[in-house]
Amino acid sequence: MPYIPHTDADIQTMLETIGVSSIEQLFDEIPAALRCGELETLPESVTEAEVTRLMQSRANQDAGSLCFIGAGAYEHYIPAAIWEITTRGEYYSAYTPYQAEASQGTLQLLYEFQSMMAALTGMDASNASLYDGASGLAEAILMAVRCNRKSKAKQILMPRSVHPNYRKVVETLVKNQGISLLEVAFNPDTGKMDLTALTAFADEDIAAVVIPQPNFFGVLEEVDALTDWAHQHKALAIGLVNPLSLGILEAPGNWGESGADIACGEGQPLGIPLSSGGPYFGFICCKKALVRQMPGRIIGATVDMEGKPGYTLTLQAREQHIRRSKATSNICTNQGLMVTAATIYMAMLGAKGLEQTARTCHHHTRQILEKFTAIEGIEAVFNSPYFHELVLSFNMPIPQLLRSLAAHNVLGGYDLSQDYPELGNSLLVCATELRTEEDIERYADLLNRIVAKVGNRNCPIKPKF
Repeated sequence: MPYIPHTDADIQTMLETIGVSSIEQLFDEIPAALRCGELETLPESVTEAEVTRLMQSRANQDAGSLCFIGAGAYEHYIPAAIWEITTRGEYYSAYTPYQAEASQGTLQLLYEFQSMMAALTGMDASNASLYDGASGLAEAILMAVRCNRKSKAKQILMPRSVHPNYRKVVETLVKNQGISLLEVAFNPDTGKMDLTALTAFADEDIAAVVIPQPNFFGVLEEVDALTDWAHQHKALAIGLVNPLSLGILEAPGNWGESGADIACGEGQPLGIPLSSGGPYFGFICCKKALVRQMPGRIIGATVDMEGKPGYTLTLQAREQHIRRSKATSNICTNQGLMVTAATIYMAMLGAKGLEQTARTCHHHTRQILEKFTAIEGIEAVFNSPYFHELVLSFNMPIPQLLRSLAAHNVLGGYDLSQDYPELGNSLLVCATELRTEEDIERYADLLNRIVAKVGNRNCPIKPKF
């Protein structure tokens, strides 16, 4: 059954009315060089039943494996009530709250989300989410450039320890706006942003410094010193954070003497399943002085003429939704359903629940470090505090190791060789609260057999810097 309701006769009548002979003629002003042509690799249409079988088979590929991969998307326990509530009709279908009097439920939920995120990050205000963490960082950088009127050079210090995909997305979104991303190296011993490397930028005109906490390696940065350095050099400090880690780590708003100026990140750890890659949602929070430059929706609380509480969109120019070419950002929507789940998740766990979950994640990662590095041929790459991820080096090629583990239904971690070849045969391993002692023992036992077997043939291969 076609999804276009117009019959051939309907289409012909409309074409005759506007004075053209074919639909193709409506697009004749587009140069041929810009057209993609026939979609030759697109498969033939299939029935609903065939589509269902295909999607089920793909979903089964991700099911049942023991996952130790993190790298920006984390497998956490999600209480059943979260999505039972989220998928109720009044939440599931709610979308655009432009008509405030008819959208009070949606607006109140978004207001509660903003309140929780502002409290979690220690900032004054939050928006009602973005597309994902990577675009959230790009928006934070664009926001910082607009806000920092003391800087004219539009230069951003971007640590190499920021997620490689985030750096690629940011480059794509800001490169045509005259913004330069200046790469800052990490210390090969600690995995942290190299503070000595910042001296090379001391005399530069820097608009903002990106500070990941934890960074892509799971390492905890010296956020107080980095924030103070940014402010001393008239730059804004952008905290790129894992929201779950803030259950035990210092909030960005409290970093250094005066706190970070902007906080952003990926909200997936807050009750969003891995879902084979999404959808997820990004968040961004800031100090009150910068709030008018914050992209996305902002919900305000007020009272009506009868003194009853009410909620509405606030602090946004009309251009944000109507004349988008004049807007401060292309963000005029959000990941509303994901935010609904995250709000319910945070409300259900509360501060103590978030703290307990974060502590359990860290405890399990400590167990991984202790058990795995006791195996000959495996070493920790960095000697720094970490949250729930760490980098390990092996005496064998990582793709070979991961294939051996996958054969036993274990997803062993993220291969760093493509993004960080200087780290040699290194693997980023993550443990959340879902990984039990039995899971870690099983992984360690497999490593013992795989690595020991290779070790009998090869010498350990260590990272080269």
